[in-house]
Amino acid sequence: MSFGVTELIIIAVIVLLLFGTTKLKSLGSDLGSAIKGFRTAMDRDQDEDKPKLEADEPNPIPDASEKVEAKKES
Repeated sequence: MSFGVTELIIIAVIVLLLFGTTKLKSLGSDLGSAIKGFRTAMDRDQDEDKPKLEADEPNPIPDASEKVEAKKES
């Protein structure tokens, strides 16, 4: 079940009549500022993680061609 253009227009008109233009305007600005705050927090979190990742050096992996003998315990 999908909505066509006419159904979406009818829903938009009903929402406009129920809430009014001032309420929808304030709701839109509140939603926009919330999204902006979320993006800012995500960018800040990613910036904090970058130095940690760059500072961590990977452990050297021994060459597979080297023979390693195990000690036997009795």
